[in-house]
Amino acid sequence: MGARLEQASTVMAGTLNEDPAPAPRGRAEEPAGEPAGDLADSAAIRASLGQPEQFAVLYDRYAIVLHRYAGRRVGDDAADDLVAATFLAAFRARRRYDQARASARPWLFGILTKEIARRQRTEKARLRALERAWSDRPADGLADRVADGVTAQAARGQLAAALARLSPAERGVLLLIAWADLSYDEAAQALGIPVGTVRSRLSRARRKVREALGGTNPAAVNEERS
Repeated sequence: MGARLEQASTVMAGTLNEDPAPAPRGRAEEPAGEPAGDLADSAAIRASLGQPEQFAVLYDRYAIVLHRYAGRRVGDDAADDLVAATFLAAFRARRRYDQARASARPWLFGILTKEIARRQRTEKARLRALERAWSDRPADGLADRVADGVTAQAARGQLAAALARLSPAERGVLLLIAWADLSYDEAAQALGIPVGTVRSRLSRARRKVREALGGTNPAAVNEERS
């Protein structure tokens, strides 16, 4: 994965070398006094409006976790492009970032989710391939990542098939909570939807996966995280 992240980092470096857009009237450029590594996400984004290189703070903090999540969904090769596309889109949209939110993690996962949605055929093809590959093997790993209630002997092939049959919206909510470890509120921020919609989509996704697994409880989150 190191080589893949290095490739994505090269894309990010090229993005940061773009000429910065002029600062809005009445707003001075951010001073360079505070070390980049000490900046909160929101402060780094604000500083990047005048100093584009400050945006690299977010790449350093989140590239690995975003790549790991994307790799689980679409495979490592496709994840390379997804991470690069995510940071490119985030950099270009940074002026619209809500500065009241100190952490950019939900925002970045939201952008990544949109990029994955554009490649939903790739994701479904991967899940179908996993279904075939695991059809005759004992289950472990993937099932445990999706739900604590699914034991190591659960049918991984059935789980992959169940995930493939979910709508993109249902799959996105389920996996943001189960694999990206977002809270309900963070998932709502990431997707730009009300928390109530997160709850309803998650409920439908859990029910469908449970039914596909013959009644095994697929609840990835038994208690809401704060």
